[in-house]
Amino acid sequence: FLPFSRCGNPLLGSPSLTQSRHSRHLGACVAALARFNHGDSGDNGDSRDLALAAEQLRVARRELGRITGHVGTEDILDVIFRDFCVGK
Repeated sequence: FLPFSRCGNPLLGSPSLTQSRHSRHLGACVAALARFNHGDSGDNGDSRDLALAAEQLRVARRELGRITGHVGTEDILDVIFRDFCVGK
């Protein structure tokens, strides 16, 4: 029994995105990777700033995580600060 017999081999051909949110997140990931590749931070265009380049990689990783179901620390903190009264 091969696992690919049911779902197909993901390495062959182009995968189809069945949900619009997957397509949206993948598009955001590709855009962040393009900004990283071209050295465009989206702010001042300084291609030598490593912090801005790292931010683009972080954005790309977060968008992929939203497709795969990976929940990071930032996602949890966003929910806490959005939904709860902290410091009051």
